[in-house]
Parts: sequence; C-alpha cells; structure tokens
Amino acid sequence: MNLSLFRASILVVFALLTACAPRVRLANSPPPPADRFAELWQDPHDLPSRDLLHGPGGADAKPAAGVGYTWLSTDTTGYSPGFEVRGPDGRTWDVKLGPEAQSEVVASRVLWAIGYHQPATYFVPDWQLAGGPGGQQQGGRFRLESDDMDAIGDWSWADNEFLGTQPFQGLIVANILLTNWDWKTSNNKIYRARSGASPRQRYVVRDVGASLGRTTPSRLLWILPIPVRGFGQGSRNDIDDFESQGFIKRVDEEGVEFDFHSIYGSVVDLVHPSSVRWVAELLNRVSDTQWEDAFKAADYSPDVRARFVKKIKAKIAEGRAVS
Repeated sequence: MNLSLFRASILVVFALLTACAPRVRLANSPPPPADRFAELWQDPHDLPSRDLLHGPGGADAKPAAGVGYTWLSTDTTGYSPGFEVRGPDGRTWDVKLGPEAQSEVVASRVLWAIGYHQPATYFVPDWQLAGGPGGQQQGGRFRLESDDMDAIGDWSWADNEFLGTQPFQGLIVANILLTNWDWKTSNNKIYRARSGASPRQRYVVRDVGASLGRTTPSRLLWILPIPVRGFGQGSRNDIDDFESQGFIKRVDEEGVEFDFHSIYGSVVDLVHPSSVRWVAELLNRVSDTQWEDAFKAADYSPDVRARFVKKIKAKIAEGRAVS
C-alpha cells in the first residue's frame, strides 16, 4: 500500500470512529424534581451499617456453593462467557464467568454502598452445571433475576434526565475511580417494580465488570497526525494495572481532567470539581471492614485485597483534596 492510500485509509477509519462517539444531549430543560433523583440515587443514611459482604441482596439471597445448577441457556454476547441457570431452590440466575466476575461483584457493592441502585450479585467460587456444557465450572458472578423488578429498557450516559445533576456527576466520578471503562448503553438498565416498591423505577449501571484495571488509548490512533482524546479500551481485574492508573490530572476553572481514556470524553467533561469532592466524601464513609468485605465477597486473596483498597483510598484522598 502506498503512503497516500495508507493515509486516506487512516482518515476514513478516524471519521468512522468519530461518528461513533456518543454526543451529549444539551440540557435545555430543568433538572427533574427532587423525588425523581431517587430513581438514580438515594442518600445512604445507613451507609455505616450496609453489609458489603452480601450486598443489596443480603445474606438470605446468597446462592449455594458446591451444588448443581440447571442450565437454561448460554450467553454468547459480550466479553465474558456465561449462562442463565436455575438453582436447586428454583431461583434463576444470570452467571458471568472470566476475569470480570470478581471485579463486577466489588464495583457493584461499592456503587450500592454510596447510594446507587444495584441488583443482587454474588461470587460463587465452586459450582456445577447440569445440562448444556455441563460439569464443574470456574467461579462466577451470579446475578439474581428479580421476582419483583423488570428490566424495561436501556439508558444512555450521554442522553438521560439526570445530566447536570450532582448524583449523575458523582456516578461518573465513582466509575472513573473504579476504572470502569465499558460505558455502552446496553450495560445500563432501567428497572420497574411490579409492586408498590419505592422508587418504582430505577436507573442502574448494571454491567460493571470492566473495572479494577486501567484504561489505554487505542494503538490505531497513535499514528494519526492530530491528537485524539478518548476511544479508550483497557484491562479489567488486574491489580498491577489498577495501581498504575492515575485518577486526577488537573483541576482548574474549566473543570476536571482525569487520567481516564474513554470514548465518552464528552460525558466525563460534565463533571464539576464539587461533584468529585461530593462522591469522595461519600466513599470516605466506607469503613475498613466494609472495604475488606467488598473484596472478600469476590474471593480475592488477602494480599490483593489490601493492595486494591490502598489504591482506592489514595484516589479518595485525591478527590477530597479537590478545591
């Protein structure tokens, strides 16, 4: 391929990638009333007593380990393999395998601890599958299929009712701090209660397994003649990578610059310094025991747990220092 054709090809690819980048809807209407905020976030008044070992489902909903689960279907979409299974007690579970299984359990518990809605998830290290591929399985993330909540649709980081509000900006910061970089719309679900639960509708960042690693810009874009922000990918569930990832690069009157490569740069740019401090103060209320329990719930070894928590606390300190 001659040089001119090569450059033309690169520009075509660049144009296609740019066209795929999400554009933030301008907030031309007032924010939703305060009671609607509960659909995204509720003040965790009981944060000190929240059980991060068992999460929002509690100890009673925890799936049994070392037993057989009946295969219902195989998930062939997304990064992680998985199944839909039925347990010996008749409950249905969505199971995710691979490196995201552990990191999703931790990230989900952290978001729930500070007031964001999350489904009941657990890590089961030892279980068997009856039917389908069958046999002994690796440890997996088990997400309970709720009997009283239905997933009725997806919602977008770049186009939703909460743009510009502090709970939404705090959600952005919390995911950056955890280095959750996979923000595609299909990972976010709107749930609606079948009964009189309050709030009846809930906005959930559900698939958060692409966390606890680092982000990296696409190698393809290194060769472009102009600097391009975003189009990041990254690792997941990697303590060495997580320790090497920064958090805040710069804060000034124009906003906050994070050490975070993402195709969603226009969403990240919404964050105000006050929202960084706000969510950092929430996270600072999580106790040492709760941090330990969140990682213990995902079957991390004690030394790895300690390294993850140390890095997270360093990021929280950065956020609290933002002025």
